[in-house]
Amino acid sequence: MPRQRQHAPGRALRSGVSAFRVWTWCMRLLLTLTTVTLASYGIYEMYAVLNRSITVLQWVFLALFSINFAWISFAGAQALFGFLLLMARDLRGRRQLHDQLPVIQTAVLVPVYNEEPVRVAAAIAAMANSLAESAPGKFSFFILSDSNNASAWLTEEQAFSRLAANSDEQCPVYYRHRRDNSERKAGNISDWVMRWGGGYEAMLVLDADSVMGPDTMIELARRLEAEPGLGLLQTVPSIVWGKTLYARLQQFANRLYGPIFSHGLSIWHGEGSNFWGHNAIIRTTAFADSAHLPILKGEAPFGGHVISHDFIEAALLRRNGWGVKLATDLNESYEEPPPSITDVMVRDRRWCQGNLQHARFLFARGLAMTSRLHIFSGIMAYLSAVFWLLLVVTGLLLAVQADITRPEYFTQPSLFPTWPVFDSERAINLFIVSMVIVLLPKFLGWCSAIINLRRCFRYGGPLLVTLSVLVETLLSALIAPIMMLAQSRMVWEIFTGGDSGWKPQRRDDGSISFTDAWLRHRWHIVVGVLISGLTYYLHYDLFLWTLPVTAGLMSSALLSWISGKRGPGQILQRIGILRTPEEKRPCKTLTDVHQRLTGARSAETALTPTLAALMSDPALRAWHCAQLPDTVADHADFNAAQVLAKAKAERTTAIDTLEAWLTPAETMALLQDPNLIQSVASRSSNNLPTR
Repeated sequence: MPRQRQHAPGRALRSGVSAFRVWTWCMRLLLTLTTVTLASYGIYEMYAVLNRSITVLQWVFLALFSINFAWISFAGAQALFGFLLLMARDLRGRRQLHDQLPVIQTAVLVPVYNEEPVRVAAAIAAMANSLAESAPGKFSFFILSDSNNASAWLTEEQAFSRLAANSDEQCPVYYRHRRDNSERKAGNISDWVMRWGGGYEAMLVLDADSVMGPDTMIELARRLEAEPGLGLLQTVPSIVWGKTLYARLQQFANRLYGPIFSHGLSIWHGEGSNFWGHNAIIRTTAFADSAHLPILKGEAPFGGHVISHDFIEAALLRRNGWGVKLATDLNESYEEPPPSITDVMVRDRRWCQGNLQHARFLFARGLAMTSRLHIFSGIMAYLSAVFWLLLVVTGLLLAVQADITRPEYFTQPSLFPTWPVFDSERAINLFIVSMVIVLLPKFLGWCSAIINLRRCFRYGGPLLVTLSVLVETLLSALIAPIMMLAQSRMVWEIFTGGDSGWKPQRRDDGSISFTDAWLRHRWHIVVGVLISGLTYYLHYDLFLWTLPVTAGLMSSALLSWISGKRGPGQILQRIGILRTPEEKRPCKTLTDVHQRLTGARSAETALTPTLAALMSDPALRAWHCAQLPDTVADHADFNAAQVLAKAKAERTTAIDTLEAWLTPAETMALLQDPNLIQSVASRSSNNLPTR
């Protein structure tokens, strides 16, 4: 599996010219013309509003406005064409899935990193059992653990050893824990490819919170098999099981507006689509030959290992001639949302660094234009927050300047004064157009439900879906300025050398205390109060114009506190607000996962993440040791944690005493040494009293 270079010559697509490629190019041209037309209109109108006699500060404002307006124009044009494509597919009906089973062998990879193993095991058991019935002998599951916490490792071994032992031979489940989790998730997948990838033509990559229906998984394998030039096929995951208010907001927006955006993306992606890191199938040989990520020169945050692997892996596949497609017609592909605003900020900090690091690839030799656009879009996902913030600040500076500066009526020798002109009517019209473009995806999502009665009643009917859109729009508008400041700070931290690290995600509960919410958002509140005070002092109308931004900032602590709680989300769920189709009629796989998870949590005794549990269970201990490498470390290496763990283990036979003595690093070192494990087990088997 050769490591790729940042710059390398590109190859033509293996698939050759087709009607699909011609249609894609036509749609790209149409999308470009629409975007340019909208952006040109907005920029010209703003130039006219400024009356063509522009100061330096106004030029800055116009430049920032142009960037922001062009960006929303691109998103609005995508939404418009996505809506039209979705309606066309509704009219002609969904594409029928084939009954024929694929011939190829597919490995389903589930990378985990300090996750709750019970929920992961429930999802894998449901998917594996359904595949054993639907496609016997065609799929195998691999749980790829990168957990670096001893408690998480011990807990997942207890859960996954039972899962592996009870799995059907027609769809077996395997577990592997990686000793060195270098290169994070990308390294985890690459390690599997190099060790086991030769036995499988395809790998279906999931996340720890992913669930997919058997028909979708089988169809993915069949389509990959049917197109020899296809390297990756990405599904569009739907969000499910949101419990907190924030999670339910994301879930509703994903289900109602998501199809509009995904169909809009598909019209220009063609065979140069993107990889979102999970819920996608990849041709193993294509990945092995093309997608082993390069190591960038320099230090983090812009150098070293590639943090966000997915975009670059898709770009490298496409550079080597492999097609990358987006399957918008496949259902039963699911993931779970972050439970709170603070959890999104933690995740976004890592994503922001990864996306900004991609700037190193933006002009890399050999990449397709669509790959460059994916990379640029990922960068703009976070830089757009900075441009929006700068636009707000520049607008405030212009307002202050207008308040404290006396206008010059005689700028040149003349008998007649030059009166300051500001075209307020044109400014209001431009504001209305801007809001229409921003809200267009939400309106089109609402239309897609209203004009399709079957879809409409899956969201609760016309009244409930309308109320849900209004609630989601209002709360999203309040949250948006909070994320603007948070993401702007992330960008600043990254450009000043800050590294994100790798933190595990919370999947379920996002609740925090109000004190914690206040501490996390205190600067957002301060900024909101300062802007409100300044605009109120300058002009009451200006205060009202900025209220959509300042209201969210001033209420940020309250919003964060409430939106991370289950109570408000459950209240809205009971009355049908923010309802999604899977809540009313979940598919068989989701029902099976939920039942297994409920049963496991209610009937099964709690998993015990302790050394005592490992030492007292010979079968589990043997299973643990069998997975460890034969040699712990090279003799030339000095592992201080291992030496200290061994010394402490020799000083006591009481497991609880040993656990109290060991540091987290020493516990991990002990768990990675099969000889030391057997020594501790034999010494503690004498049942000496603990001390």
